[in-house]
Amino acid sequence: MSNIKRIRKKECQRVFSFPAGVILTLFMLIGCGPSAAELAAVDYTPDSGGDWEISTPEAEGLDPDLVAELYYNAAEMETLYGLLVVKNGRLIAEGYFNEGSIDQASTGRTSTAKSFTSALVGIALEQGCLDNLDQKMIEFFPEFADQLEDPRKEQITIRDLLQMRGGYPDEEMTSNYFDIMFFEGNWKFLPHLVDFPLTSDPGTEFQYSNLTSHILGVIVSRACGQDLDSFAQQYLFSPLDADLYGWQVDDDGYCWGFGEIYLTARNMAKFGKLYLDGGVYNGQQIISQEWTEASMQRHSEKIVRGWLTPRYGNFFDRGYGYQWWSSRAGDHYFNYASGHGGNYIILLHDLDMIIVTTADPLHDMWDGEDPWKYEGAINRLVAGFIKSLPAE
Repeated sequence: MSNIKRIRKKECQRVFSFPAGVILTLFMLIGCGPSAAELAAVDYTPDSGGDWEISTPEAEGLDPDLVAELYYNAAEMETLYGLLVVKNGRLIAEGYFNEGSIDQASTGRTSTAKSFTSALVGIALEQGCLDNLDQKMIEFFPEFADQLEDPRKEQITIRDLLQMRGGYPDEEMTSNYFDIMFFEGNWKFLPHLVDFPLTSDPGTEFQYSNLTSHILGVIVSRACGQDLDSFAQQYLFSPLDADLYGWQVDDDGYCWGFGEIYLTARNMAKFGKLYLDGGVYNGQQIISQEWTEASMQRHSEKIVRGWLTPRYGNFFDRGYGYQWWSSRAGDHYFNYASGHGGNYIILLHDLDMIIVTTADPLHDMWDGEDPWKYEGAINRLVAGFIKSLPAE
């Protein structure tokens, strides 16, 4: 960091005693942001290697100073690994920070995996492994059928699970369930299908549930007779000319449908492009357009998750589709896959734009304010950029 930049930042921090992420936003609002010379020095040119068509902001009708300011501010993020911007199907900006690199394959971790699991449900339908979304969950878990004490669980459908409306509790909002699932005993998640109580009738209320997403992944694996990672590589990643570098499994050998998928940032962007283009990649229909559109629809709206809400910063008016979020920043609505720590795949349909951020998943920081401080800073960084973009 230059002395001038350090002095400017120190002066703004002296006047405004806010967390670092908030200060970055204030820099832009009160004139503490980068000078023209500093913006000109920012290099966000994508690596010309690989299988992305490369372009520039100017060529795609975007103000290069807006992109430069985004990357200037990104360099301040302590936990950000990668930042990509795709416009009109072309990679126009790319940068890596801290421990990040173009080959880093630990960046699709956390709950971004839920959106990939959703895609695999759609593919399983097209492959004929699943009949329809109204099939009952318990059909795929006969070993637990006689253990259900709550008859409502017999009515949970695949559709309910996709919409996070199965009735299972939000573990992150209920520390006891979260500890039971992740920190106590083993990683045998399926028995929680029985012992986790429903907090609402199936199909009625949104509850963000990792167990729900895991159940979806196991359903695909059992219905298609294939491990979820190999099914994903065959029907999703190989057609995308992408590699899946790993997917965490539970103690029963099932991939975590809710997290811990290992991909590069560029391959995460390919997945975003697939959904932005109606399921088509390089002329091949990998997922049906009907599925991508249904996944992006708002099946739940105005979602508030109590004490977790501040981590979302300037992503307002949040809704949920088939394991995809939707929000608004400024005048722009967007769909996005979201993971702990600030891992995002953001789809701006009106601008034909994709923004990917990869970051430290902060697995060693579940308590206190630090995780939300770092994640919130990345959230505000991206939201500020989106707000700055003119309508098309």
